[in-house]
Amino acid sequence: MDKRIGFLNFGHWQPIPGSQVRTGADALLQTVELAEAAEELGVDGAYVRVHHFARQLSSPFPLLTAIGARTRRIEIGTGVIDMRYENPLYMAEEAAAADLISAGRLQLGVSRGSPETALRGSEAFGYVPPAGADDGQLAREKTGLFLAAISGATVVDADPRMTRGSARLAVQPQSPGLRERIWWGSGTRATAVWTAQQGMNLMSSTLLSEDTGVPFDELQAEQIALYRAAWAEAGWEREPRVSVSRSVMPITTDEDRAYFGADRGSEDQVGILGGVRSRFGKSYAGEPDELAEQLSKDMAVREADTLLLTIPNMLGVDYNARLLEIVTEHVAPAIGWVHPDKR
Repeated sequence: MDKRIGFLNFGHWQPIPGSQVRTGADALLQTVELAEAAEELGVDGAYVRVHHFARQLSSPFPLLTAIGARTRRIEIGTGVIDMRYENPLYMAEEAAAADLISAGRLQLGVSRGSPETALRGSEAFGYVPPAGADDGQLAREKTGLFLAAISGATVVDADPRMTRGSARLAVQPQSPGLRERIWWGSGTRATAVWTAQQGMNLMSSTLLSEDTGVPFDELQAEQIALYRAAWAEAGWEREPRVSVSRSVMPITTDEDRAYFGADRGSEDQVGILGGVRSRFGKSYAGEPDELAEQLSKDMAVREADTLLLTIPNMLGVDYNARLLEIVTEHVAPAIGWVHPDKR
């Protein structure tokens, strides 16, 4: 199993002292620039977080398409799109277009979404759960329609006055293979099993909305094992992909120490979120050799084929490109990553 490494950009922007990302334009353009720099370093993926009603990245498809047009190899993706906000058929058109422009490099993470500042934000977009359904059910129903649409299913009756006969029509364009590159962002063991049953790749969340008392990486590794068992039981022919996210901050300069020195030795965080006891993974900060040893012992990192590095994007492109360079040269080989040119 080839180990892959990508970066995950939340796209924060604030006009505050020290920020290199002061406007929405900065956040978008710097994400494209960082993707270009990451591709030159051999990084496998450029992923963006999607949040609405916040000073963060919110409209992924124009951004992913721009990255796809400016790069040639790197995967482009999301982690994740909140499906409650989406029109599934329009999204199917956008996703296919982005995938075709990037020559089949789209890796699209979707889900119910994460905690947000907006109160009933998706309802402001015009999407209200049907009577008796909750937000999770709404997201899953929309995902089902989206998956059918990108798979070529017919979704609307043709107008016989235009087609000279009765027929049904599919969304266009279609991008072959896209259906196998859809990921579900899962925050529990049960949803991981459901993800496998649907034939989607697993994007394990940085926050698991359950806690059994074991360390985060062990709980996440258990989630991955349950997912793979359910995948095999479902009888899918292809091998699925699994990603985990980690905050990994190499400390090699005084600037690094000023920013992240206090994160050394951090531990999992456990708390009540939405009435549920949840566990959030720790951050990794230290000298590159320390990080290599720590990540090599992380059970979930070992089990996943893809590691997404959450980056401090407000420190700018140059800082984050240097971070990625240090990780690829001195940390990633310890978890089995090999530069694409040497695979």
